[in-house]
Amino acid sequence: MNTPLKAFHRVVIAGGGTAGWMMAALMSKLLGKQLDIRLVESEEIGTVGVGEATIPALHTFHNLLGLNEAEFMAATNATFKLGIQFEGWKAIGEDYFHSFGSTGNDHWSAGFQHFWLKGRALGLARPYTDYNPETVAAHANRFAHVPNQALNYAYHLDAGRYARFLRGLSEGYGVQRIEGKIARVLQHETDTATARAGDIAALQMMDGSRIEGDLFIDCTGFRSLLLGETLGVGYEDWSDWLPCDRAVAVQTASVREAWPYTRSIAHPFGWQWRIPLQHRVGNGLVYSSKELSDADAPEVLKRHVEGELLIQPRLIRFVPGQRHQVWQRNCVAVGLAGGFVEPLESTSIHLIQRHAIRLMQLFPAGGIQQADVDEFNLQSRRDLEHIRDFIVLHYHVNARTDSALWTHVREMTLPPTLRHRIELFRETGRVFRPSDELFAENSWIQVMMGQGLMPARYHPVADLMGPDELQRFLEDIRVRVQRIVAGLPAHQAYVEQLCAPFRAQAHA
Repeated sequence: MNTPLKAFHRVVIAGGGTAGWMMAALMSKLLGKQLDIRLVESEEIGTVGVGEATIPALHTFHNLLGLNEAEFMAATNATFKLGIQFEGWKAIGEDYFHSFGSTGNDHWSAGFQHFWLKGRALGLARPYTDYNPETVAAHANRFAHVPNQALNYAYHLDAGRYARFLRGLSEGYGVQRIEGKIARVLQHETDTATARAGDIAALQMMDGSRIEGDLFIDCTGFRSLLLGETLGVGYEDWSDWLPCDRAVAVQTASVREAWPYTRSIAHPFGWQWRIPLQHRVGNGLVYSSKELSDADAPEVLKRHVEGELLIQPRLIRFVPGQRHQVWQRNCVAVGLAGGFVEPLESTSIHLIQRHAIRLMQLFPAGGIQQADVDEFNLQSRRDLEHIRDFIVLHYHVNARTDSALWTHVREMTLPPTLRHRIELFRETGRVFRPSDELFAENSWIQVMMGQGLMPARYHPVADLMGPDELQRFLEDIRVRVQRIVAGLPAHQAYVEQLCAPFRAQAHA
């Protein structure tokens, strides 16, 4: 048995961007008085920066930091997000909406979908989306904070501004930022009081200086300089399930009011995103290099955007998958350095948040313990595999026949975990969610039915309601949703009003 190492306090974060500064902000807020935290980044090295849409779990992170929502939104030119509009994913010309929050009212023994399925069979039910306030509000382009959290929401934000905002917080809590490029990663040759031979000892900079540490956080993006290149942790490739391996991104000027949802538009070669901020729109293509060449992709994207281009299209190459471990020795990878699943459901920032919070929960203040490392890796793997299955679901259940990409993903062999979920819902209409999984039952239901997967039967508890009672039950929910949405202002007007005090302060 290895003897536990002595306590340490020097933390070095390699890389900035969203991953580096989210980690720095949370760690310095909670443990800044006990730790020496330094973040190394170079302004000459750009960040991927396409993670501009989020999910509601970000509220947890912001609450831990004690952020003022209006101040954050003004600083990052953020808008509100109620869900994602999927256009052409089931078939060309057919759309559906994946909203946050819940739909209808559940019974303890069966979800709302079972009552809706019976109502649909009897001709009594309206579209499933009519019973979800987030969907109805999104399509009406309305938003406001309402009592009892009747609207669940996330944000669209400028990732670069978000990193700068978090940098300001972090430096206020004592984080030291070091500008420069990393030349080499140095490892201990022998055991020390706080490290073992082979652990990372320091970052040697291009100017010859050394930045020593006890714990290193790898936020170097796809390169994974510390975990992958230096410690040799291998990578698990998921390309068989997720064949898209490229993205090209561009920013355009706004030509209309910002809408409170992300648009995801399917193409023969992959899909396109549109993310509206207060001052511009983020656009991009995620595609398979087998279906679309890197030379043609920027021009294709330009043909499918609105407004003046603010930057030239930027190409991003990636391999979907994950490192075999994200914590190895005294190094923890956060963000792209540990794994990547395309941003179809806006999970990139969420995974950074999960790693940051999990590291705080398992922080090795008394020295690294292998049990903590194993638990961190186990939970991180479960997180990403769950998200992988949810993303693969969107591709697999489709009726498109316009390209080899869509035929392949429809006919491919699925991960066993996803195959079981699909079969269970197809046969019984049931969805079960382990408590630690990100996407709740309503998310799976909306995507499965939106993609055209309808259950063969509903739960017998729905038969306890006769037709008249069921009709009243469904109509009461629909009317309540309409009442909530009718009282909401226009989305953009609400955002401008909310952010105005902080813009006034900035110009005072």
